[in-house]
Amino acid sequence: MAWLVRNIAEIAKFPLRETRRFIHVAAKNHQLASESQDDDLPITLEENPFKKPRKICVLCKYNVEPNYKNTRLLSQFQSSYTGRIYGRHITGLCKAKQERVEREILKAQNCGLMAVYNKNPKWMHDPKLFDPDHPFRYHKY
Repeated sequence: MAWLVRNIAEIAKFPLRETRRFIHVAAKNHQLASESQDDDLPITLEENPFKKPRKICVLCKYNVEPNYKNTRLLSQFQSSYTGRIYGRHITGLCKAKQERVEREILKAQNCGLMAVYNKNPKWMHDPKLFDPDHPFRYHKY
């Protein structure tokens, strides 16, 4: 039995060495061939394809400057039932324009051009710049 095991080991040595050498040479040739090909390298992108387009506020988009004399525009940013000025998360304005609109609304109310608690009835059916029921950004209040 020991003779059979010894002979099998001797018989298996030679082809096993050749097989290992063959595999090693084949792997080396494959590596040299793949170095010359750059097909499998990752693509370099200049821009992120998943980047969302930047949101621009309505007043900046059309280059509109709020003025206390333009009460029809300012009434769009005020609640028609309570007179409350809508926040940035509802109107979608940038910070600078939102502050300017708030100042101009208060200025118009102090001058008596705009009502404090309600909207002018003839402007109730104007097209809306935004939907107060569906704000641009979620807010817990």
